[in-house]
Amino acid sequence: MTLPSHVDVAIIGAGAAGLGAAHALQGKQLSVLVLEARERLGGRGHTRQLSDRVIFDVGCGWLHSAERNSFVPIAETLGLALNKHRPPWKEQTFDIGFPQHERHEFFQALHEFYERLEAAADEDDRPASDFLEPGNRWNMQIDAVSTYINGCELDQASVHDIDAYEETDLNWRVVKGYGTLISAYGASCDIALNTKVTLIDHSGTQLRIETSRGTLSAGRVIVTVPTNLIASEAIRFVPALADKVAAAAGLPLGLADKVMLALDDRGDLPADGNLRGRAGTAATGAYHLRPQAMPCIEGYFGGRHARELEDAGDGALAQAAIDEIAGMLGNDFRKRLTPLASSRWAHDEFARGSYSHALPGHAGDRAILAAPLDGRIFFAGEATSPHFFSTAHGARDSGDRAAREVLAVLAKA
Repeated sequence: MTLPSHVDVAIIGAGAAGLGAAHALQGKQLSVLVLEARERLGGRGHTRQLSDRVIFDVGCGWLHSAERNSFVPIAETLGLALNKHRPPWKEQTFDIGFPQHERHEFFQALHEFYERLEAAADEDDRPASDFLEPGNRWNMQIDAVSTYINGCELDQASVHDIDAYEETDLNWRVVKGYGTLISAYGASCDIALNTKVTLIDHSGTQLRIETSRGTLSAGRVIVTVPTNLIASEAIRFVPALADKVAAAAGLPLGLADKVMLALDDRGDLPADGNLRGRAGTAATGAYHLRPQAMPCIEGYFGGRHARELEDAGDGALAQAAIDEIAGMLGNDFRKRLTPLASSRWAHDEFARGSYSHALPGHAGDRAILAAPLDGRIFFAGEATSPHFFSTAHGARDSGDRAAREVLAVLAKA
């Protein structure tokens, strides 16, 4: 599409937040355009069809807190089936390396750790690692869990931020993929793909937006890009917005990567089974066996370990997963696994990470980043969600919130 010279509202980013904002502005007699740097919409929500029987949610994959997740009714409206089976995260398909009595000890230690965090929520903010019990044999495994949940180890996670997150035990999947749902949700929105925004000039009466395809002006702009892009000033503001850059730096995107391995399926592994990697280290993976009964194993790596594997180059994630699985199920199991695909979010130009976490002392930066500026520049994205950060529905809801802020300002004009 040809870029217009002017729009009433420009939305930067066609992920869940940008699409949530675009939907909220539909039918409001406004010209609205979403500017997206990628050649596709969805942002960190992307589903790939790897074979006739295997789909891969490269980014978000679970409808967390499903009874409160705004994407659930959207999926139902769009006719996309939901898999409501509970995830296998607290299970272990084989006792090899992690027998039942040890699992009980681990989950008891994990529960007590979170109880200590909750008790400290009204104190001064500290790194969550301060609340690990000295000498507890499960500390490294608890740290590994943090890398999957927060995208970082506990020494980089704010106690106040962890306490602010609201989660229920209901987690569902979209049968055809979360990215498929987000893409279908955005189908009715006006989106300019392959349009990389580099500068937002708010020095004049109208906002001037420079992109890789030319310049346009806008009355209002909603910025929904990941915090790492704001913190690194990949998109510059003129005049500079030092408080927004600082807030984004306090909310970096941690790293959680996934790898998909095709499985020579002999029917001996249960659907939706689970394996945990090595105890005694945070540099380990977790493995979902035959997710949704597909002939594959989905591996998860997070934090510093995931970054090291990404930096090691293509194939390193898959090799680490195969090595770890073979270490648990026997060396002959290697022959049954074939790498299909993996994520590399730290190396993704338009994300540079997976989802946000607040550094110790920076939980309040979410509200600072979310605050509108001068009635013309508005901010959304999962990092601005007060209680559902790091999720796609938190992002979508933040976009809806930013759009309502725009409408409130326009109503007063």
